[in-house]
Amino acid sequence: MTKRTSAKYKIDRRMGENIWGRAKSPLNKREYGPGQHGQRRKGKLSDFGTQLRAKQKLKGYYGDLTEKQFRRIYGEAERVKGDTGENLVGLLERRLDAVIYRAKFVPTVFAARQFVNHGHVTVNGKRVNIASYRVKEGDVIAIREKSRQLALVIEASQSGERDVPDYLEVDHGKMTATFVRTPGLSDVPYPVVMEPNLVVEFYAKN
Repeated sequence: MTKRTSAKYKIDRRMGENIWGRAKSPLNKREYGPGQHGQRRKGKLSDFGTQLRAKQKLKGYYGDLTEKQFRRIYGEAERVKGDTGENLVGLLERRLDAVIYRAKFVPTVFAARQFVNHGHVTVNGKRVNIASYRVKEGDVIAIREKSRQLALVIEASQSGERDVPDYLEVDHGKMTATFVRTPGLSDVPYPVVMEPNLVVEFYAKN
């Protein structure tokens, strides 16, 4: 299990954006970065800085993946035919923890990772406890029956904070989700602008 090494909302403040679009983000109260130098005026970012920030933002959005994990996913995206940036987003959205989050079974992507690791989820009827498990089109993801009454599941499914994207078919009554298709960048409901093309540029040069 990957450990989160920094407080999750510090990512928001470091980026200067509410990257999950959550009402609880401290950015809603303090629009400057964390730490004693957070309020200093920021200089213009170089091309490298802009690309690095795009990578950190996309990587952080999916639960602050380690660089090794993210680089491996990028390598796979590069090998697949088509646009590497689009492929990268598609692979990230096929992670089981991302699907659980998108289906509104849990409130955050961090909770999704823990939820999967604790064995609350099945894929096509078989229990899967690996958050990075990659779902395929047509896979049916379900919350185990004994886990459906957990408070965080009920609260998340009833939340109006975000919508379920159309590449998932979700039944909150049965607590099931079918992964219909692999999304492209324009299909994914990011609350902020993600720029996978800059991530591609970053890895191409570094």
